[in-house]
Amino acid sequence: MNAQPSAIRSAILASVFGMAFGAPAAFAQSPCAPRNPCAPRKMNPCAAKNPCAAKNPCAAKNPCAASGKVDVKLVTRPAGTQLAKGNSAELIAEGKKLFSDTKLSTNGLSCNSCHFNGNSYLNTFAKPYPHFVQMADDRGGMKKIALDEMVQFCMVVPMAAKPLAWDSRELAALTAYTAEVQKTFKPKSGAAAANPCAAKNPCTAKNPCTAKNPCTAKNPCAAKNPCAAKNPCAAKK
Repeated sequence: MNAQPSAIRSAILASVFGMAFGAPAAFAQSPCAPRNPCAPRKMNPCAAKNPCAAKNPCAAKNPCAASGKVDVKLVTRPAGTQLAKGNSAELIAEGKKLFSDTKLSTNGLSCNSCHFNGNSYLNTFAKPYPHFVQMADDRGGMKKIALDEMVQFCMVVPMAAKPLAWDSRELAALTAYTAEVQKTFKPKSGAAAANPCAAKNPCTAKNPCTAKNPCTAKNPCAAKNPCAAKNPCAAKK
């Protein structure tokens, strides 16, 4: 005997309401259904812009090899100007420290970046100053340059900074130290025409940003997902 349509509708509604209110276990929200707590959209410290990915002064074209002329007035000692005076040994010691000081530059380089362990000096470095220096000629058209002027030239070109004050102790110290290094310099075969800035880029040394990325470690969200196992919300067979 066929059931009346109204009876069928009543049965369906009763079943639905019975499941909703009388069988909470069946309709309980699955613990696996909510958005994965590891997936919420929030700033991931590892996904943020990598501070090492910012414009790297070492990744750009070698600042020593860059083109463009230098205003020779910036690197030419004004007439009548003398370097600061001081104890020779103390000036040399101070100059040695300043030689490795990256704070003198605007691009993270120091004098030591190009001349680590006495490297990248031209053979002309052995000659008494003033003398011809290839970089000074290439970038400033200077056929001869004094040692303190060469220090200033390096401040302006490779280190992309302003020249030091001509009567500053820093300039006197760097000049004194460089003169001391010059005393033990031995010309190398085939190095006469080499540009000290075109040599192996000092920025290719071990990059602090190439170290193991803390974000590449085991992802806490990649661990065994409790919801990946047999779904506790799945109906039992």
